[in-house]
Amino acid sequence: MTDRLCTVLLYSDDQQVRDRMRMAVGTRPAPGLQIEFVEASTYAETIRLVDDYEIDLLLLDGEASPGGGIGIARQIKDDRDDSPPTCLVIARAADRWLAAYAEVDATLVHPLDPVTTGGTVAELLRTHAPA
Repeated sequence: MTDRLCTVLLYSDDQQVRDRMRMAVGTRPAPGLQIEFVEASTYAETIRLVDDYEIDLLLLDGEASPGGGIGIARQIKDDRDDSPPTCLVIARAADRWLAAYAEVDATLVHPLDPVTTGGTVAELLRTHAPA
């Protein structure tokens, strides 16, 4: 059995946050899944990558500025019928209501726990696997 190669887009205006997200997910979050990462540091760059490439999962920083992950998630969900699954990383668990407004598929809270993060990403990729 070969691993399914999935592309995960990491969005944050902060390189250190993107690095922490990458480390928390890892390149093999679960058996049968292999991850390659693409990165975006701006709102416009994120939208362009989603439009131009086959992205399997969006991992968005809800604390990014000036364009936050919440706004990006909502725009992509509104604009595309085939939007990839989206996971929003928030600073406070109380902000989950904002994630619900943005129609994200999952939320994670800073600081990222590698076990929880890898499991969440693997579950989203398996649940939303292409037919």
